[in-house]
Amino acid sequence: MRTFLYILTFMSVIGLAFWAYHENYKTQEALADVQDLRRDIGAHRERLAVLRAEWAFLNRPERLRDLAELNFPRLELMPFLPEQFGRVDQISYPAPPIIEFTDPIDLSSEGGQRP
Repeated sequence: MRTFLYILTFMSVIGLAFWAYHENYKTQEALADVQDLRRDIGAHRERLAVLRAEWAFLNRPERLRDLAELNFPRLELMPFLPEQFGRVDQISYPAPPIIEFTDPIDLSSEGGQRP
């Protein structure tokens, strides 16, 4: 009986060692994947910063103005002028709807009851 317990304990230790070894390699693989993802995120952030800088460079007002003048015969783009914009007091807002009260309640009498 004692030999059986020794063998069972030995096999359990071997099994747990194999499990721990396997989990260790899975953890190392997951850490390597995380490191690769962080590297990719950093590269994408750098690329995004470059793209934003290029966008800002290409959208300079003087460059767009020159392009509009160059392509005026084909596109007929006109520059914006301050006179083209309206003021807030020039906007005609719709009138608020008139609410008609049907069957009003008189609150000035005693108890709030109808006369």
